Amino acid sequence: MKNSLVLYQVEKRIAYLTLNRAEKRNAFNPDLVKQLTDALLKAQDDEAAKVVVIKANGDVFSAGADLAYMQQLQHFSYDENVADSNNLKTLFETIRTLSKVVIAQVEGHAIAGGCGLATICDVIFAVPEAKFGYTEVKLGFVPAIVSCYLVQKTGETLAKKLLLSGELFTADEALQYNLITYVTKAADICQTVENFALDLCNNASGNSLMLTKQLINQTTKTWLGDCLTNAVSINAKTRESEDFKRGIGAFLAKEKINW
Repeated sequence: MKNSLVLYQVEKRIAYLTLNRAEKRNAFNPDLVKQLTDALLKAQDDEAAKVVVIKANGDVFSAGADLAYMQQLQHFSYDENVADSNNLKTLFETIRTLSKVVIAQVEGHAIAGGCGLATICDVIFAVPEAKFGYTEVKLGFVPAIVSCYLVQKTGETLAKKLLLSGELFTADEALQYNLITYVTKAADICQTVENFALDLCNNASGNSLMLTKQLINQTTKTWLGDCLTNAVSINAKTRESEDFKRGIGAFLAKEKINW
């Protein structure tokens, strides 16, 4: 449906999940998070789809959390914030544990939670112009859930550099950091992603792809589960802090905040 926040289409055994909130820079709100999770589960059960591609309409892949919604979260109870954080955790874990390979096609900036969404995918293509960054600390927030995956993917030293600075970095730097898989010209990325996905569809066993992905994930399963549980709690506690309220308020007022 055109009014959906996530569009679903299957072509040549590739399920395309398209973020469709371009007017809000594809920012996360509860409806988008749920629709994307549901679309992933639909793709998992769809016998016509063998590989999944997540992409986005508009100039931005995703700007992360919807800050107007984040302002509302200041009035949530701790339990309500835990439930909301669990929804994002569920989305990320759905991607990680999906039985099919999930490819990210990043044709615009991927910031905060949007950066997490991109980098948690199994294979990530990005255009050279795309910027990445975990900017949560600049707003008085904490990159809690994504930190679990980032430490696993890059190691502690680089994770600290990226998460504590909150600075943006280029697609070439993301490739150097091992956060993404390929940097591809904007004019070529659609065809390149399709070719890669078709190669998996035509030349690899679906069962073997699923088991290989499970095998890789198994190496950190117990540690990651404990980390995510703690991250959800930290997320909820942070939303009750004065720094969070100051940061979100300053951003919405377009004011520079001096921490």
